[in-house]
Amino acid sequence: MNQGTYPLAGSMVNQINRLDQISNNLANINTNGFKQEGLTETTFNYYLERMQNEGKTPTKANVVMNNIPKIDSKFINGEMGPIAQTGNALDFALQQSDTFFKVQNSNGDIVYTRDGAFKIQDGFLVDSNGNNVLNPDNEPIVAEDGFEQNIGVVQTPYTNLNKVGDNTYQMLDPNNRIIFENTDGLLVQGSIEKSNVNSVTSMVHLIDAHRRFEQSQKAMSSIDEINSKIIDKIGNNTR
Repeated sequence: MNQGTYPLAGSMVNQINRLDQISNNLANINTNGFKQEGLTETTFNYYLERMQNEGKTPTKANVVMNNIPKIDSKFINGEMGPIAQTGNALDFALQQSDTFFKVQNSNGDIVYTRDGAFKIQDGFLVDSNGNNVLNPDNEPIVAEDGFEQNIGVVQTPYTNLNKVGDNTYQMLDPNNRIIFENTDGLLVQGSIEKSNVNSVTSMVHLIDAHRRFEQSQKAMSSIDEINSKIIDKIGNNTR
């Protein structure tokens, strides 16, 4: 195979991943508290250098393919979305960008969200998916007078979070957090934080990913055509 096809194929794979990521962001443009995600891209050189630093000997294949583009990591855009007033006493918006509500999912795990569109179900405060909202002691909150003071709020950087489910996160290091004993100055009742996805920017990125994919695809087709002509020419000369 022509070595030029390796980086082109790698670029196409990257753009497919970008398209999936951007499409997911756009699909959640109306999801309360949603944070858009992005991808960082590098080349195989990064992994080759890391392998050398670890004392491993690169093979010929590593050296040949060291210019292949590769997705390096995912990241969460932690910018706050716009705060919209709803007038609903069960809606809450967090005032700091790195704070989260604690909820317990259907598996019994504690996860974190910025979606404060709560409701009352069977006498308990739950989120929009029916998960129990927890207090600072990780106990379900009984919906009674003054319950808003018992809502558990945690502060942690987005680098300490891993996305799970549709709009919740798991904490990577439980020690890298601050648990607030009360919600004074942390919440805005009767308001909700909207998604921070910018539809215009996301559409520009979506078009860019499509064009990059098409360019790599056309380049691979051109290489294939050139190879076919060379093979035909060589074949005719050997007859």
